[in-house]
Amino acid sequence: MGFEKAYDVVLQSCKIQFPVRSSNYQLFQMPRKLFVLAGEVSGDMHAAGVVGELLRRKPDVRIFGIGGEQLRALGAELAYDTRQMSIMGFADVLRHAGFLRKVIIALKALVRDEKPDAALLVDYPGMNLLMARFLHDLGIPVIYYIAPQVWAWKEGRVRKIRETVDRLLVIFDFEVDFYRRHGVKAEFVGHPVIEELRHEVFSPAPSFLQQHGIDEGATLIGLLPGSRRQEITMLLPEMLRAAGLLGKRHNAVFLLGRAPRLDYRWQDYMTEPEGIRVVECRGYEVMQYSSLALVTSGTATLEALCFGRPMIVVYRTGWLNYQIGKRLVKLRSISLANIVARGLGSAERVVPELIQHEACAERMAEAVLELLENPEKAQVMRAELLAARQKLASNAPSEAVSTVIEQYLH
Repeated sequence: MGFEKAYDVVLQSCKIQFPVRSSNYQLFQMPRKLFVLAGEVSGDMHAAGVVGELLRRKPDVRIFGIGGEQLRALGAELAYDTRQMSIMGFADVLRHAGFLRKVIIALKALVRDEKPDAALLVDYPGMNLLMARFLHDLGIPVIYYIAPQVWAWKEGRVRKIRETVDRLLVIFDFEVDFYRRHGVKAEFVGHPVIEELRHEVFSPAPSFLQQHGIDEGATLIGLLPGSRRQEITMLLPEMLRAAGLLGKRHNAVFLLGRAPRLDYRWQDYMTEPEGIRVVECRGYEVMQYSSLALVTSGTATLEALCFGRPMIVVYRTGWLNYQIGKRLVKLRSISLANIVARGLGSAERVVPELIQHEACAERMAEAVLELLENPEKAQVMRAELLAARQKLASNAPSEAVSTVIEQYLH
């Protein structure tokens, strides 16, 4: 938390001023160049879906900027990799201030040299809002996909979006009304998680159990500790301690969802309690096969919602980040699952949330037991989550976004 504010603090010194080009600027550009800035693993995945569709239609488009493995596999020329950009929270941004200045300066020079026809900015608001201003001043159309969650905090950021973004493509239907109230036209394209899940194929549950040597009578409990180092270090040990407490009372097997493309040693944070069994698998497999799950707040809560998986949402960050965030965030619920299901500003929750000091092993174990011992409550939760999934429905967000981009690549 405090991420965007920290960017403002540490990146002011790298706001290089270039002359603003005239309206004839684009006449002298090389055609079919797209600048992409996707600074996180999830952003790389979402951007790759769009770029893949775009290249299918226009294979000669040159893609460059920041991304990860999936964009690189499509031929994108990357100045920096998402693994280098995994910086979370106010304190973390301050620690990496020198590196971030270097990245911004390099990106500005790259854009000025390459003169792209358009820019696709994906999520990652701290850096993307800064680059949106620079791109806009050069006369380069800015397409922002997965809009900053200014409805959660810092509504003042809407002004920057209104002044610098040409097309704002949002993934939640409630965002259209929010931005309209602030004088910004937003276009709802649907959430990419729905699109991604269409490609998933799962084995029957008995096959999964046999593959991993799990007894058919076992209760499967999911553990989804997130994908960032800070999330893993703060929450995985507590989740495993909770597993130890639960394993003593139930015939439970714990499915641990490992995020793809982790660039550090997963085992460094694994201290498996005695007497329980932990099976590592993909995050989507956790959501498919577990009875319920402990889920770190973030996109994973939305994915679990799509599976109708009963869950307990947990979140913990550093003391400084929490103190800043507590004063800035306006929402009564932090999880996307509750926000989508109940709406912005609602105090009602479909799934429980354990935040900061409450995100400890003892409270996690209590919350899991409450669902295990009240199957009717778990069933109601499942039904409400599946109903909320309809609010995310879309034919194909990647196709919709690539269609918008095409309009600028003539």
